[in-house]
This record gives sequence, C-alpha cells and structure tokens, in this order.
Amino acid sequence: MSIVKIENVRVLDPIQKTDQVKTVYVENGKIVDAASQVDQTIDGQGKWLMPTMVDLCARLREPGQQQHGTLKSEGRAARANGILHVITPPDSKPIVQDNGALIHGLIEKAQLDGGIYLQIIGAQTQGLNGKQPSNMAGLKKGGCTAVSNANAAFENDDVVIRTLEYAAGLDLTVVFYAEEPQIAKDGCAHEGFIASRQGLPMIPAIAETVAIAKYLLMIEATGVKAHFGLLSCGASIDLIRAAKAKGLPVTADVAMHQLHLTEQLTDGFNSLAHVRPPLRSEQDKALLRQGLKEGVIDAICTHHEPLSSSAKMAPFAETQPGITAFDTYVGLGVQLIQEGVFDALEWVEKVTLNPAKVANMTERWKQEAGWVLIDPELEWTVSKETILSQGKNTPLLGQTLKGKVLQTFI
Repeated sequence: MSIVKIENVRVLDPIQKTDQVKTVYVENGKIVDAASQVDQTIDGQGKWLMPTMVDLCARLREPGQQQHGTLKSEGRAARANGILHVITPPDSKPIVQDNGALIHGLIEKAQLDGGIYLQIIGAQTQGLNGKQPSNMAGLKKGGCTAVSNANAAFENDDVVIRTLEYAAGLDLTVVFYAEEPQIAKDGCAHEGFIASRQGLPMIPAIAETVAIAKYLLMIEATGVKAHFGLLSCGASIDLIRAAKAKGLPVTADVAMHQLHLTEQLTDGFNSLAHVRPPLRSEQDKALLRQGLKEGVIDAICTHHEPLSSSAKMAPFAETQPGITAFDTYVGLGVQLIQEGVFDALEWVEKVTLNPAKVANMTERWKQEAGWVLIDPELEWTVSKETILSQGKNTPLLGQTLKGKVLQTFI
C-alpha cells in the first residue's frame, strides 16, 4: 500500500467541479490528506490528474471472438488508458447477455483477467431475435441496469412497445443504437458524394433520425428511461433536444471518432474507416460537437471495436465495421480541448461523471474510481506498437497525437 505524492499537478475534479493546481497524496486510488510517509514523489508540473473514466460502449470480443480481443487484452488496454468502468452491448457471439447467471460470470472474469469493472447491457429480446422479450427480471437480478437489442432488428414495432413496457416496470433503461433497417439495408458508408463515386452501398442520415423519432414516441407512451448511443447525425441532435425539452427521460452519447473523423477517410476504399454508424460529413461532425457542448449529448464513449487484421482485408463493404479506440481516446479528447470545443473540466465531466450518471452508477463510480495522471503535451505516434489493444484497426495509424496517460492509480 504505497502513498504517492504528486506535486503541482492540475487536478480536474468533476464531482467538486474544481480545476486547480496543487500537491496531492494518492493512496490506493484515493486522494488523502497529507501523509507522514511518502513512498513515491512525482513532479506533476504541466500534468493533469482526473478520475478514471467510464465508457458507455465498447466491445471486448469475449466470449466467442477471441481472435479479435479478450477480456484480458482489452481490459488491460482500457485500464492503462485510464478507463476503469466499461459497458458492453449485448451482442457477443454467441449471445449470452439474455442469461443473468452467465453475465455475472463475465463480470467476474473481466475483473480477474483485465482489472476492469465490466457492466453488461442485457438483451432486450431472447437471443436478440427481435421476437420475444428476454427474461428482464432475471437480467436485473444478474446485475443489469439496462437492456438493448444492439444492432439487431425487431420483428415489428409491437415487440418494441412490449419490451419497453416490461423494462419500464422493472426500472431498467433501454439503450437504442438507432438505425431503421429498411432504410439502412445493406449500406456501409455515409450517403454522400464519396460513397456514391466509389459505388459503395449507402446509409443515409434519415436511417438514424427516423428510428430516433419513432422510438421517442414509444418512450413518451411507455414512460421508459432511454439512452440513445452512438449518435452520428447532426439532425439527431434536434430530436434529442426537443425530447429533453418535453421532459422525456432520455440521454445520449457520441463516439469520440465521430467528433474528429469524417467520410473523407473512406476515400480509396480505406476499410480502417469502416465503422457503423458510418463516419459522416463535416457538417455532422460540427453539429455533434455543438450538441455535446450544449449538453444535448450527455457523454462521449470510445465505441471500441478491436478486430484482427484479416477482418479488414476484404473489399470495403465486406469488411467488418469497427475502430479500436481505447488507446487514442485521451489524445483525441485533449485535441478537442486544444481546438476550443470545451475546456478541460468540461471534457472530464463528459468521460467520467456524466457517463456514470447515464449508466445509473454514480455512487458506485465515486467509490470505485481511481485517478489518472495525464501529460497533455506528450506527443506520440499511433502505431501497431504503441496500441495496447489486441486490435490495431484504426484509420489514425501513422498520425501524431498529443496527450497520453502516464499512470493509473487504483
């Protein structure tokens, strides 16, 4: 049990809403009063100290897809990059997130293998078949606080309404990754000039907004708490803003890469830029940033999806969508601050306290969170060697970022 003294560090505390330079003592992941015995002293000049982060959407690939990543590899990558609490969608292969007992086992394995706190979103329908509601009572007993059908389609809207009513009765949050399947069909890229010129099947923005509008009406009718994950379109912001103005119990997040990357990266059939929802236009990026600044979007997630190299080797439309994101998360966050999107404390709130609130785990996070020491000026190059995740699939390979985690205190 060592006590670390960090001198003259900029402490960004979203709970106290303070941003100040001071000397602190950290013991077992907690800031303590001045200690008589110090085991290590760190010069914190120019460094930031913030709580460990909460990620609302990451796929760790276990069980069933260990060729892409494991709870051990991805858990360690998350922890080394300052992310201690990770929330995963219910679409592993095979699907086990409709069984409360199996979920409990995965949570324990994530802690033992990867050193992270895993929170699993339960399956909204049995096996994500979109037909019969899952045993949500059993899922809640197994530790789930939310359910979702992930990217799987529902057989019809009646199934959606019945599952929302069931979830509302159990006080479970329903998570939507909004995409209308009849509009998106087999698309793989944003509907625009670049995809059209390359002859790629397209996913128009309306595939997202139609789904959001429909689900908002169902949320209003059932009273269920709902979260919209991975927003990608500027027009979606207006719908969420209107819903919040009406007092509907809704929250939303956006993936970090949607705040930086656009459809331009898909030019030349760059499969490393194949992600779902797709990278969209410069205007969408700007509106997502604005919606985040205004608080319409509550939080930023990684949308971490590690993939083996072979998963990206087919023609663009046939490759698996996904970007590895744990390792670049802090660097891209620091870039948002440097570009004036918001100040450092606002960014910290959107990756720590706000996602904890969304995940219904604020008090738990306060008890379990450690602290992360960041050098916001440290330049590093994104490469297969510097990425700790088992997946090296990112269009940022070869780029230089500024900002990196130096140490995580837990």
